[in-house]
Amino acid sequence: MKEPARKPRVAGFALFTLFLTAVFLALGFWQLQRRTAKHALVAALTERLAAAPVALPPPTMWAELNPARDEFRRVSFTATYAALPDAMVYSSGSAVRKDASGPGTWAFLPARLPSGETVVIDAGFVENSMQDRSVEDRAVRKLITGQPVALTGYLRFPEAAGWLTPAENRDKRLWFVRDHPAIASALGWGAVAPFYLDLEQPAPENGIPRPGPLDVHLKDDHLQYAVTWFMLAGAVLIAFAVWARGRRQS
Repeated sequence: MKEPARKPRVAGFALFTLFLTAVFLALGFWQLQRRTAKHALVAALTERLAAAPVALPPPTMWAELNPARDEFRRVSFTATYAALPDAMVYSSGSAVRKDASGPGTWAFLPARLPSGETVVIDAGFVENSMQDRSVEDRAVRKLITGQPVALTGYLRFPEAAGWLTPAENRDKRLWFVRDHPAIASALGWGAVAPFYLDLEQPAPENGIPRPGPLDVHLKDDHLQYAVTWFMLAGAVLIAFAVWARGRRQS
């Protein structure tokens, strides 16, 4: 009577073991694929960041730009900062700026091209851990001179807010995600380019806001994670083999 009941139990546990093993192996191979993609991304971004700046594409080509091909491309152009309310975007630390590893804010301002279009400029980092509006005002006020400025920086594209992203504070003109079209709409900047410029230079005399070159130093833990998943798959198989052998001996 015990033997017929034992076989379905062993078969069911075997199927469950195979299912877990397949899941762990799939996760391991997925991490290896992500590692390959991450290395390709780092290589592409490193090449773009090291390239000499080119002229900003004309507005007729802006609709053709996309993050996969154009994010972090260095460009140069002349624009005039508009006398409009600026925005500050909170940062807990940057993955592409070694000199902005702590909390602060990015100063976002609209700038007008000679042809009349508006490009949003991330003018740089402000050591503003309390998100104090007066600190930002002092930093930004000196940038708005009414004179055209030669700007060099990197094309960036808007971020999407996550489930845990705090809502913006309109009174402080404070955002928690780099969604420059939403910022432009809220602050009355009018139509803006589908990208914004992460400013590399020029820097103000006192360095506030602090623009600067970008550097790719993305985390790459995918091989470690893949090995962990593969080890779990092996552990599950070993555990089943030990369990099955013990049942046969009993």
